[in-house]
Amino acid sequence: MTDDRTTHAFWTTGPNCGELREEPLNHPGPNEVLVRTLHSAVSRGTEALVFRGDVPESEFERMRAPFQAGEFPAPVKYGYASVGLVEEGPAKLLGQTVFCLYPHQAEYVVPATAVLPLPDGLPAARAVLAANTETAINGLWDAPPRIGDRVTIVGGGVVGLLLCHLASQIPGTDVELVDINRARADLATRLGAHFTTPDQARAERDLVFHVSGAPAGLQTALSLAGTEARVVEMSWFGQQTVPLALGEAFHARRLQLLSSQVGQVAPAQRPRWSHRERLALALKLLKDGRLDALINTHSAFADLPQTMKTLSTRPGNTLCHRIDYH
Repeated sequence: MTDDRTTHAFWTTGPNCGELREEPLNHPGPNEVLVRTLHSAVSRGTEALVFRGDVPESEFERMRAPFQAGEFPAPVKYGYASVGLVEEGPAKLLGQTVFCLYPHQAEYVVPATAVLPLPDGLPAARAVLAANTETAINGLWDAPPRIGDRVTIVGGGVVGLLLCHLASQIPGTDVELVDINRARADLATRLGAHFTTPDQARAERDLVFHVSGAPAGLQTALSLAGTEARVVEMSWFGQQTVPLALGEAFHARRLQLLSSQVGQVAPAQRPRWSHRERLALALKLLKDGRLDALINTHSAFADLPQTMKTLSTRPGNTLCHRIDYH
């Protein structure tokens, strides 16, 4: 059943162009919920590629978000970090604050199974980090770190800092964050990691994660890995070619270069963990007030078309950018 209710959603309409569009808002069915959005977050890496029209044609299907509308390259409604209040639906969910892998939209109707209530003590404004935290969890599952490992993370964005936070809690680990931006130093320290720039980074590391999004960062990651160490590539470059120097000691040191991507649960966990269980774990792990510092810019939903242009071209020192709806 439909009525004259409408809502607004953000659509990418072409390379570096977007707009808010009015859309009909359905009544929820018996097993559905209507969610009024409180906050969403912009995934600066993936969403910037989508906004610029840089998703390779070969990845159009694999890159689909759970509730995407439209098709790549555009027009497309894309996003996956929404937190809101259930206003209509089953009694057990009514009035609860939930997370959903939904694009930027003021209200929406989804199956009740698509939302997860926030755990007690997790503020709605911080819960927008859940999708990034899932990515970090999956990367750690793909690696995985061992007790006492010397772990380096190349790239101090949101996922890199979440990796620092989680890896530093493994007994005996020595975690180092490598980034060209010295403004990340204090936050890295607060999250349990030592900060350094690429020219001062320590070598002979047991495990290296690359999350900088820059081709040069992957070369740095390889140079810091010790003999038979693991290098986990978590950046996604879209259509960009990444040149690597795989001569010199790459083979002699028998380095392992692994890919990690959040679309599937890491193989070692896949027989026992569902996507929903992994997301629930991410929400649970966000109950730490230090993580509020990862959300260092925010703006109103009405400003999102201009905000996306700014974030895709001049992000400055932005880590996670939160969108506020009320």
